[in-house]
Amino acid sequence: MHQPSQRGFFDETFRLETLTDKNDPLVKLHTVIAWEAFRPVLDRALRKEPTGKGGRPPYDYVLMLKVLILQRLYNLSDAQMEYQITDRLSFMRFLGLSISDRIPDQNTIWLFREHLTNAGAMEELFALFSAQMTERHIIINAGSIVDATIVEVPKQRNTPEENASVKAAVIPEAWKDHPEQLRQKDTDARWVHKGGVSSFGYKNHIKVCRKSKMITAYAVTDACVHDSQVIEQLVGESDAHHELYGDSAYAGHEIATLLRENKIRNRIHEKGYRNHPLTHEQWERNRKKSKIRARVEHVFGFMTMSMRGIYLRTIGRVRATAAIGLMNLTYNLCRYVTLTA
Repeated sequence: MHQPSQRGFFDETFRLETLTDKNDPLVKLHTVIAWEAFRPVLDRALRKEPTGKGGRPPYDYVLMLKVLILQRLYNLSDAQMEYQITDRLSFMRFLGLSISDRIPDQNTIWLFREHLTNAGAMEELFALFSAQMTERHIIINAGSIVDATIVEVPKQRNTPEENASVKAAVIPEAWKDHPEQLRQKDTDARWVHKGGVSSFGYKNHIKVCRKSKMITAYAVTDACVHDSQVIEQLVGESDAHHELYGDSAYAGHEIATLLRENKIRNRIHEKGYRNHPLTHEQWERNRKKSKIRARVEHVFGFMTMSMRGIYLRTIGRVRATAAIGLMNLTYNLCRYVTLTA
């Protein structure tokens, strides 16, 4: 029978060195990203007047942001996140915690995310990092790609009458009498049927730098909003005189006019119609465009595989928007680490 050896003073250090030798991916994420650059945004968003003496001091804001990034990277619930920080040395090292330090519990994690969400800070954090990437010439104005993906949330088990009321922006009377039930109802998400599959949730509309594959802009809608309806929110002055790629969902006269008026070179896939199929020349042009447009699929592929899936545990448009912003920021952080490796 194996007898456990006596605990040594440097056991934790030796185990961390072993993790480093085995290429712990969090080491690079910890060292490459300038985490302190986010502190001014966090301080502004979370600043509050002291209410008196006493009380346990709050956790460091940058540490808590790293908790959220780690949580999104592995797509963990608040309870799972608390457990994994407690259990995993690699998580503790990434957060700058030791065995003897207090661990943020699930309520602390939830509350911190709520404060950031209510302050609208996720968008500001994303914009800050994007500006840093532009200054470092990681994001360059050499063409962009637009696309969207469905972000699923917990499905709602409503009656047909309740669904009709939700679509009409009316809260069903039965829910009003049960506030605890209403809190669990997402009245902002919508069903969409695509490719023979029905999904419930929101859409993450993104614009990606053609060269670096980093997300430079995003917008959040419910799942039934068509991709083409959001492109005006994604393009801007930086796209002028550059190419914009997208699949045939963005084809049409209105978008072509928008791009022309903004001096953006149109590289949207051409679309065939009933009794007017694509010509051989149009098909060839689309094939050449696909070689570049397909790069945006790598972004969603990373979110699906490396980030453990594109779905949320939130309820409501405001929280979903913040969570999707955090998802996009987490992807950009990981992409930057890859580009600098």
